[in-house]
Amino acid sequence: MKVTRGYKTELDLNNKQLTLCLKHAGAARWAYNWGLRRYQEEYQAGRKTPHAISLHKELNILKRTEIPWMYDVSKCAAQEALRDLEKAFKRFFENCHKKKAGTFKGKVGYPRFKSKKRGIGSFRLTGSIHVYEKSIKLPRLGVLRLKEKNYLPTSRVHILSATVSEKAGRWFVSLQVEQEIADPVKAIGPIIGVDLGIKTLAMLSNGKPFENPKALSKNLKKLRRLSRRHSRKKRDGKNREKSRRNLARLHAHIATIRQDAIHKTTSAIVAKTKHESERYSRIGIEDLNVKGMMKNRKLSRVVGDVGMHEFKRQITYKAKQSGSLITEVNRWEPTSKICSCCEWVNEELTLKDRVFVCIECGYVADRDYNAAKNIAKLA
Repeated sequence: MKVTRGYKTELDLNNKQLTLCLKHAGAARWAYNWGLRRYQEEYQAGRKTPHAISLHKELNILKRTEIPWMYDVSKCAAQEALRDLEKAFKRFFENCHKKKAGTFKGKVGYPRFKSKKRGIGSFRLTGSIHVYEKSIKLPRLGVLRLKEKNYLPTSRVHILSATVSEKAGRWFVSLQVEQEIADPVKAIGPIIGVDLGIKTLAMLSNGKPFENPKALSKNLKKLRRLSRRHSRKKRDGKNREKSRRNLARLHAHIATIRQDAIHKTTSAIVAKTKHESERYSRIGIEDLNVKGMMKNRKLSRVVGDVGMHEFKRQITYKAKQSGSLITEVNRWEPTSKICSCCEWVNEELTLKDRVFVCIECGYVADRDYNAAKNIAKLA
């Protein structure tokens, strides 16, 4: 079957390439903001909103007179930025219609102007893109070295686009490709239940735990210290910019630890490389209301540190690629309060109680392990 996949890895840039990437990111940001102003002008004049193609034609005329510096970068940077703006307005109007119909809650998301203070940003390139073992060749940027070798696919794929982005001083390239993969062999192993928690990242119904790295909790003291230092620096000064970079590096470090733990845990559960008899035929997970849990001021920090929504997203697409089925258990099922042996319900169980004790049959087990076994039964 044909699938669309993304591959993201870090770039190893020299000073000249870094300057070119900054120019491309700035050109994409300028084109997006210019297009947003043109949308607002046409709306205020009562005319039909423009499309990305018409805006790009206007931009090509401006290049000859007002913005000749745009010739220093690839035309794809501005063109793709205008396409992103068109998609943003399309999504905004769709949300407005859903809001009037009463089928959408929350903010409709009107497109905002992009500021360099919120980040350098990214740009997307299309056209002639070539991938090698240790490098990648992009339009107008030339051959860029990769820090991770033999990761990007070099053959048997159709490259759609390449997105270059910056995060905390590090530059990454993300390839979107179309490739043919064999249909996954259906897994015929046992059924497993997965209970997500705070103490442990995930507990399986077979008793195997996956530890929570607690990336934010372990770096919270350092994060507070850097935040205080940043707040005391003079605005628009060089020292404030240095402290901002240090703070951004720590935030990126925390996010990387959390993402790495979730990837390793979901890959171990799905076990894509194992034989179909050893892979779980069905994986049961809870349909948790993560958005509602984040509103609890006493739990929001530790819940966000786990990354429950990201865990569910990753295990869903990985299970699909490995031939396993995902079953979501209703969030209102009291999986933690039910005895997995005799189904007695402990109504007085609180979040502080980490051990489940059944009065009826005398079963004693870890709270998360008992919940995982109940999730497996419901799945």
